[in-house]
Amino acid sequence: MSDDRTLRIRAVEVAASQILRQVMPADEPMDGIRETPERVGRMWVEELTIGYDVDVPSLFRLFDAEDFAGMIVVKDIPVRSLCEHHLVPIVGYAHLGYFPAGRVIGLSKLARLVEAYARRLQVQERLTRQVHAAMSEHLEQNGVAVMIEAEHMCMTLRGVQAPGTKTVTATMTGRFQETQVKDEFLASIQRNGH
Repeated sequence: MSDDRTLRIRAVEVAASQILRQVMPADEPMDGIRETPERVGRMWVEELTIGYDVDVPSLFRLFDAEDFAGMIVVKDIPVRSLCEHHLVPIVGYAHLGYFPAGRVIGLSKLARLVEAYARRLQVQERLTRQVHAAMSEHLEQNGVAVMIEAEHMCMTLRGVQAPGTKTVTATMTGRFQETQVKDEFLASIQRNGH
């Protein structure tokens, strides 16, 4: 593990300890949370915000498309992120589509792309825009569609407290702006989907 990552983990541990001291009564038994700051430090740096360490352009290794020019859709990609306003989870699914204009990307790389941006402090609108911009820039394409539907715990656990409420964001360019193509994309992500 790099010295920088170790320092970041330690800093988060210290902050987690301070939060626990502030929210728990002084006479509360601490046995169950003795190792919590260490677990929180590792979780925040090595999991929840690992997307900051991803070199997004390196994900775009392209392959021969065998002259395929039809729509490619990868749907139901898990989204696990953190709301930058309240530091609580955003959980849902991303649906990506594009029309290749030459070479194609390995399908797993699209899921890695979503994770690279989702594993940062986020708002859903920015996440949608970032995934779309990366696909538009790094793919040989004639159109890109990104739709994300997610539940925000800042609406579920606090404030309005409306469990099950989903937010949907979408950006579509190129051929996806044609009504028939947009309808085909939307139909493809609804079949047996979420």
